[in-house]
Amino acid sequence: MSEQPAAQADDRRETSDERLDRNWDSLLQELRVTQTGTQILSGFLLAVAFQPRFTELDGYQIAVYLALVSVAAITTAVGLGPVSLHRILFRRHAMAQVVRIGNVLVRITLAGVAIVLTGTTLLIFDVVLGRAAGLAAAAAVLALTLLIWLIVPRSVRPDGP
Repeated sequence: MSEQPAAQADDRRETSDERLDRNWDSLLQELRVTQTGTQILSGFLLAVAFQPRFTELDGYQIAVYLALVSVAAITTAVGLGPVSLHRILFRRHAMAQVVRIGNVLVRITLAGVAIVLTGTTLLIFDVVLGRAAGLAAAAAVLALTLLIWLIVPRSVRPDGP
């Protein structure tokens, strides 16, 4: 490990390697939480095709369903990307690249989760209450997701709540 302290904007006394390890640990924790949600949504979507009412879906609902299954599968693969990347680059002194690329993959995963979450809401409300209710519910979920995931974090000041 490097013995030189990293240039910091905060009061941490850590080396560059320690900072990379801390950042990697944070990414892994985010992936653990995200992966659980992705797996639950994906499992739900996979089970839908085997339900008796699936044959009653119209063309639009089937298209939404297939798009959601595709996005869920891609999101799962992308969400596992940082772990695979780390495994391949393990002991090659590439932690900076692993953290940088892992960060990008986690962001893509979150976007995929937002799409699947919104789309699943759309599909369920569309099937149960109709197209207008499906679109309204999806818009509400998307708006809330954007608010919590993008707008609130940008309003946080480093010096306080």
